[in-house]
Amino acid sequence: MNTPKSLTEILQGHREDIQRAWDTTEAAQDFAPLPAGTYICRIVSGELFESKNGKPGYKLTFRVLEGEYAGRMIWHDVWLTPHALPMAKRDLARLGVSALVQLERPLPQGMRTAVKLALRRDDDGTERNRVRSFEVLGIDAPDVDPFAPQDTQAVQDGNTSAPGAPVQANLIPPDPARAVSRYE
Repeated sequence: MNTPKSLTEILQGHREDIQRAWDTTEAAQDFAPLPAGTYICRIVSGELFESKNGKPGYKLTFRVLEGEYAGRMIWHDVWLTPHALPMAKRDLARLGVSALVQLERPLPQGMRTAVKLALRRDDDGTERNRVRSFEVLGIDAPDVDPFAPQDTQAVQDGNTSAPGAPVQANLIPPDPARAVSRYE
């Protein structure tokens, strides 16, 4: 039988340092809902899911890119029920999704969006964020791997299209035909 380690053993001789930090550290605040407004985001993922009640849906996860709330996440549930299909088709068409089978494939990477967010108050008084709408602004160029091999002479000559060279443009305008063709 394994004996649990003591706090002193786990902290490996740093107990006093941790104790001082503990004594002077304030507890982190819980995340409150984001204020209502429009946020520039990137879609991080789109995943099929089933609610606790068995209702089918597609969950979009957005990451705020700019401002005070950069890094915070926003979730939007697109319900795949007969009653909700008109709204689902509207929202999914913005992503280039025109057929249900496309929901089983990953979304294109780097979709930059403007997400209009509202505050909703539940019956118990709890405030939650609700996505009112979103618009795809474009597709961000892929992040450059700083450890990728580079053609240093081409970069020195100003040829930034060299493999591994810094990407000049941040945003590629959306091409709905191209977004749809990725799923076909």
